[in-house]
Amino acid sequence: MVGKVYLVGAGPGDPDLITVKGMRCLQQADVILYDRLVNPELLQHAKEGAQLVYCGKLPHYHTMKQETINHFLVKYAKKGYTVVRLKGGDPFVFGRGGEEAEECAKNHVPFEIVPGITAGIAASAYAGIPVTHRNISKSFALITGHQAGDVEAEHQWSHLAKAVDTICVYMGVSHLPSIIKHLIQHGKSPKTPIALVHWGTLSEQRTVVGTLETIEEIVEKAKIANPSMIVIGEVVNLHHRLNWFEKEIIPQLPVVQG
Repeated sequence: MVGKVYLVGAGPGDPDLITVKGMRCLQQADVILYDRLVNPELLQHAKEGAQLVYCGKLPHYHTMKQETINHFLVKYAKKGYTVVRLKGGDPFVFGRGGEEAEECAKNHVPFEIVPGITAGIAASAYAGIPVTHRNISKSFALITGHQAGDVEAEHQWSHLAKAVDTICVYMGVSHLPSIIKHLIQHGKSPKTPIALVHWGTLSEQRTVVGTLETIEEIVEKAKIANPSMIVIGEVVNLHHRLNWFEKEIIPQLPVVQG
C-alpha cells in the first residue's frame, strides 16, 4: 500500500509560525526530510520512532542533491510511510516544492501541499515593513537573488525597477552590488530605501536600513550575511515607526573627510 507525501512549509524561522495543519502533519509523519533553515525545535514534535533525514543545503555545498531528495520521497512513500518534506518558508516559494510534487506525480505517489508563511512577507513584517500599504505600495514582487548574475534574467530588472512598488529578494546578500547596479541602471533612484533583515522572526533578528547608494557600506559595517531578506521600496521608511520586534541597528559609519 502506497503512503503519502506532504510538502509542508515550516514558516520563516519562529516555530510558532508553522500552520496548525503543518504541525498536525509533522506529528503524524513516519519519515521527515527537513531542510537547513527549519527550526530544530519543530522536530521535537515528531512522534516517537519517526525517521529524521537531514537534507540541508548551504551556498555552493549541497548535503543532499535534489535528485536524491526526490528519490527518497518516492522510496519511503512506496513503502507505505507517511512522509513529510519539511521546508523553510513555503514549499512553492523558492523551495523546489514544485519539482518534488512533479516527481511524486510522475511516480503515482499521492501528495499534498501544506503552505507556509514565506520569509519575504514574515521577515518584513517582523521588521515593521509592510510589503503593501494603501498609500505607498500597491504591488510587490518576490524574487531570488541568485538571478542577479543570470544573463537570461537581465531583461527582468527593467520590469522590476519600473512596475513594482516593493521588491523582496531572497538570499541576495552575496549579489547585493549587482542587484543595486541593475535597479539603478533600469531607473530606480539611488535614494530608494532598502532594508536587510537577517534571521527574520528569530531572536537573533537584525535589520539595517539605508538607500541603494548607501546600503553596501552599511551592510559591510554591520556584517550582515545570509540568511537575510532584502526589501526595496518606499515602505522601508515605515521601519522606524513600526519596528515592534527588535532594537534598531544604526551602525556607525566612518566619517568622510571633506
